[in-house]
Amino acid sequence: MGRAAKGGRIKRIRKGDNVIVLTGRDKGKRGSVLKAMPREGRLIVQGVNIVKRHTRPSQTQTGGIVEKEAPIHVSNVALLDPASDKPTRVGFRMLEDGRKVRYAKASGELID
Repeated sequence: MGRAAKGGRIKRIRKGDNVIVLTGRDKGKRGSVLKAMPREGRLIVQGVNIVKRHTRPSQTQTGGIVEKEAPIHVSNVALLDPASDKPTRVGFRMLEDGRKVRYAKASGELID
C-alpha cells in the first residue's frame, strides 16, 4: 500500500474525533483520538492499546514502569456517528459555499 493510500484513509478520522475499536484486544472500547499519524496510517486513542514502558530515571522524571497509549492502525477503528452513537463510515461532501466537509454515511449528519 502506497503512502497516498494511507494518507487518504487517515483524513477521514482526525484529532479529537470519538472512535470505537473494531478489532483486537481492546475491541468495543471507545475513546477520543489524541494524535493522528497520516504517514504511518495510525492513531493514538485515549485509553486504548495501553502498553507498559520501563523507563530509566532522568533529571526531569523518575524511573519506573509507565503505562501509555500505543498507536493503533486506522483500519481497526470506526468513527462514532454523532446522531446515533454507533460506528459509521465517513464520506466527503461539498457544501454550497465551496467547503469540503465530512459526513456520517449512516445518518448523513455533518461531522465538521
